[in-house]
Amino acid sequence: MVLKVFFPSCCSSADSGILIGRWISEQNSAVILAVVHFPFIPVQVKQYLGEVQRVTKVSVSVLGSWNNSKQEKEESLSEFLEDLGTIFCHEPWIQISKEGDSKFWSCSTLQKHSKNPQEEEIILVYYDQRKVMLSHLHPPLDTAGQRAEDASKLSAIFDTVARSQVLFMMDRYDEGPIKLTHWQSDGVEASIIVELLKQASVPACMLLTFLLSLVSGICRSRVLKFWPLSFLWSKLSTCEQLGHRLQHLQVISSNKKAQNQNQLMRKANIFVSLLIDVALGILLMSWLYRKNRIGHLAETLIPVADHVAEELQDLLQWLMGAPAGLKMNRALDQVLGRFFLYHIHLWISYIHLLSPFIEMILWYVGLSACLGLTMALCILSDIIALLTFHIYCFYVYGARLYCLKIYGLSSLWRLFRGKKWNVLRQRVDSCSYDLDQLFIGTLLFTILLFLLPTTALYYLVFTLLRLLVVIVQGLIHLLVDLIDSLPLYSLILRLCRSYRLAAGVKFRVLEQQDGKPLRLLMQINPLSYGSVVQTYRLPTYSCYPRDSWASLCKKLFLGELIYPWKHKGDKQN
Repeated sequence: MVLKVFFPSCCSSADSGILIGRWISEQNSAVILAVVHFPFIPVQVKQYLGEVQRVTKVSVSVLGSWNNSKQEKEESLSEFLEDLGTIFCHEPWIQISKEGDSKFWSCSTLQKHSKNPQEEEIILVYYDQRKVMLSHLHPPLDTAGQRAEDASKLSAIFDTVARSQVLFMMDRYDEGPIKLTHWQSDGVEASIIVELLKQASVPACMLLTFLLSLVSGICRSRVLKFWPLSFLWSKLSTCEQLGHRLQHLQVISSNKKAQNQNQLMRKANIFVSLLIDVALGILLMSWLYRKNRIGHLAETLIPVADHVAEELQDLLQWLMGAPAGLKMNRALDQVLGRFFLYHIHLWISYIHLLSPFIEMILWYVGLSACLGLTMALCILSDIIALLTFHIYCFYVYGARLYCLKIYGLSSLWRLFRGKKWNVLRQRVDSCSYDLDQLFIGTLLFTILLFLLPTTALYYLVFTLLRLLVVIVQGLIHLLVDLIDSLPLYSLILRLCRSYRLAAGVKFRVLEQQDGKPLRLLMQINPLSYGSVVQTYRLPTYSCYPRDSWASLCKKLFLGELIYPWKHKGDKQN
């Protein structure tokens, strides 16, 4: 049998005493948590360990003795330490002895109550108690392999140290009958700033919860359920982002304590994401209101809109002629061109009608940046959608007309083959047509076929313009999703304190000497940055189409509409 003794490196210089820890019989391992050094009373030690076991639910007991022989006169202490095994009665009784400043320790076991005592090979594993205490082990995803079994063994070690936090709250400054040596024995590690923030967070969370309850009550009111407001609330990206941030505020202001490490990390990631988002928004707002940049932006917006309208007019004039030398149906070409030119004229009139109020609108819109950079980006996306509404109308008209002709041609093509579409059975069945039906079908098929190139050209041009707008909005929403979902706190923790996110451990063999136990150093392997993002990524809402390329090409060929956003529950026609 191989006996593994996990010994904290912080106790290597402790005075002689007894070893306190947990015995894991399934793994034949002993996890040393602290050293109780002399003088002590055995009854008081047992009472203290009973209280620790009752609070932590960890079977903490006296596992053996520790002898730090700094001088030769202390060598007689080893016999007394052996006799302590009869008082605390642990099987096996572990004896670890350090001789002066030697790197090589002697480690042995006593089995007084065993009938057939066997010599065990001992492996002494040193571990950093602080890192193991503050870390959180992330086992591999598979549960049926050897790696999962090793992770379960390691999790028992990590869990033992983490749940024994009460044992580490006693330091050398506490006046008591028991003196312990552990990673906080020189003083409990704490921060005054953190303690003050904990005290101030309670009233702040209560005030925030009250304000959020008022806002949630307004959002759930019946006024917002009527048609115009409900339609705007479901389509505007600003409203969706506002609801998303309200959910985040409800999570971090909740009075419920985090049940596990994942919930705690989720709250911390949301809090840091909100903090950085608001900080970036305030920086953007200060940049906008400095040197009258809002006024310059308003003065630039009208000429840009006029320039876009002029380019569209030139494009329509080009389409109404002979674009790229193509022969178009002149009558249909003139009708479609004049129809779209009239829409552009209406759009220019609408922009010039709003021109006196644009600076005031931008001034108030800029104030929304104090709610966060993501809110400002969502408002920018909605402004782009409103400013390019005429392009969206052109795309819808062209797509509907093109779709009508495509479905008409497919239906008339089935008529030529003696087929028809069965609506009830959702399949193509055979059908017999008379002469009049075939004659009318031939005329309609010919008309639609010769008008298709003109319609397809307009549809292609406006689809490309529409895709350009959708790509710009998609990039904005990608940036919003990146800020919303990126676990910034976990990444900062991985950068500064990588041991807090442990993916496993590695063992390094230290110097070895014959007749001495094998010495290993346990080091923590942190999670990779990709695993951190995958594990702690925050959920986001879908605000742009995420169709596959095949589905997108099918929609473009059939003339189906491509919306700039796709919310939960929406159905695209």
